[in-house]
Amino acid sequence: MNETNPIDLRSDTVTKPTPAMREAMAGAEVGDDVFAGDPTINRLQEKTAELLGKEAAIYVPSGSMANQTAIRAQTQPGDEIITHQENHIYHYEAGAPAALSGCSLSLLPGERGLFDADAVRAALRPGDSHFPQSSLVVIENTHNRGGGTCWSPETIAEIRAVADEYGLRMHLDGARLMNACVARNCKPVDYTKYFDTVSICFSKGLGAPVGSAVAGSRETIGRVHRYRKMFGGGMRQGGIVAAGALYALENHVERLADDHANARKLAGALSQMPGLSIDLKSVETNILFCDVDPKLGSGGEFADRLKDAGVWVIATGPQRIRAVTHLDVSSEDVDRAIDLVRRCLE
Repeated sequence: MNETNPIDLRSDTVTKPTPAMREAMAGAEVGDDVFAGDPTINRLQEKTAELLGKEAAIYVPSGSMANQTAIRAQTQPGDEIITHQENHIYHYEAGAPAALSGCSLSLLPGERGLFDADAVRAALRPGDSHFPQSSLVVIENTHNRGGGTCWSPETIAEIRAVADEYGLRMHLDGARLMNACVARNCKPVDYTKYFDTVSICFSKGLGAPVGSAVAGSRETIGRVHRYRKMFGGGMRQGGIVAAGALYALENHVERLADDHANARKLAGALSQMPGLSIDLKSVETNILFCDVDPKLGSGGEFADRLKDAGVWVIATGPQRIRAVTHLDVSSEDVDRAIDLVRRCLE
């Protein structure tokens, strides 16, 4: 196995803090955040709320906690959440909507993680005591399992109109929201203005080591604060890691375009290799899926061969692998990865 300098394309969560980020973290001013006394966390929260166009924001340890505290703050046990069948809150958060909030999920189909206002309207439950009550719509942007799909603000606006008509609230799982903004050349508020709550992750494409945030009205974030405590997410001198997130917001947003360009370069090269198939139109941001011909083995077997060669990806299906470009993968690294994959095929 080539362990010397592997090109790690498993996820954009594998990034290491840059030297400048480490310096910011080492010099961070800290206090006790449980008492709202950590000045670095307070600055991060203020900046995040301003960026997302909301009254308030709260720093939490993970994206899953961000989503789940937002859900708990806006639902009652027995409610139903309308979301896509491939969304993160369903696949990767350990059944938390049911376990932590007592909510069921109405799972919508749709290409690459997207759905429309008509699908939401069709999923609404009758106002009858026999049924769970539809109370929250959750959208994921960009969409992970969709391949980094970007939603259009216009589609979200139409869904918001249905939500308003029936008194539903809306939550944006914006773990990779800034990727969508860079890809679509729009501001965060172009998306976030349609949502009651928004989560954003600092430890994915932005490259911070730890943390996410939830933004919304002061009243809602007050409720999120209570559930953060209930779920065990209060931190003390968390400014050390919040400084990394603050640095990322201030320095690593525009460079996401580099990750997107690297993903397109990688996808273009792989699509020309025998036995590998990619829908190039689907590569909008930093995530790409590649289908592997059974003659090359299963997705898992092919991923193992690539790992031995020094290119780390993950298998996401019987014949599918995923690669994600990020802060720690340069254009030169992508060139080297392309060469190593080609050698594997030869």
